[in-house]
Amino acid sequence: MEKKYQYITVEQKGGEGIYVITLCKPPENRLNVDCCQELIHAYHSIQRALGSDSEGAVILRGDNAKFFTTGLDLDERERNMFASSDGFYPLLATVLDFPFPTIALITGHVFGGACLLTLAHDYRVMNSKRGFWQMPPVNAGLHHDGMGSLIRLKLAPKVARKVLLEAHKYTGKTALEDGIVDAIAEPDHMFDVAMELARKWKSKAKMGVYGLLRSELWGQALLAYRQNSYVHHKETAREPKVKL
Repeated sequence: MEKKYQYITVEQKGGEGIYVITLCKPPENRLNVDCCQELIHAYHSIQRALGSDSEGAVILRGDNAKFFTTGLDLDERERNMFASSDGFYPLLATVLDFPFPTIALITGHVFGGACLLTLAHDYRVMNSKRGFWQMPPVNAGLHHDGMGSLIRLKLAPKVARKVLLEAHKYTGKTALEDGIVDAIAEPDHMFDVAMELARKWKSKAKMGVYGLLRSELWGQALLAYRQNSYVHHKETAREPKVKL
């Protein structure tokens, strides 16, 4: 954990094997290649620090109660058609393959691809007072191979339709009702709720099969994002027709 990061911070909480990664990329924690690669490095470094057959968990959060992250940096994609292949897709694959429980603490607004980042985590805690969760690719003309895999695998069919084909905008309350998040909490309490989940489930990694069993559930999504990662011989996405 010796690396100094530009867009994230990493800290261990209380010597309990629980690590907290905080997004801190003004103004809205948008995900570019460098930020995604820092996150990938952080997850890998935490895995090495925890070692094998040990207890542990990771919480990913935004640095404020207004934004978790508002998705991919679409301006970067205009300059680099392989930005998602080099950053976002490998990040999702890394989180899905991580052999310890993961919690996304959705501190505020989350849009687009960032919704997939939350779904890649095992548990989700959302701000009950502020912030929307919305995937609007159907409104923007955006698509990438495997976009629906996590949504289809993790959400009920009618909810998946609502998310991907209707671009429904969720509050914390409605996201909890539709099973998108596991808990909601007020801003001053939501980190405590995420820590409670981390403490409750961190021991499940101790037998060394947590990641293997997760792949039994969500492995199709992991495969889809592995296949898109670091691909430069073809386009893996349809560029948006509008920016929302």
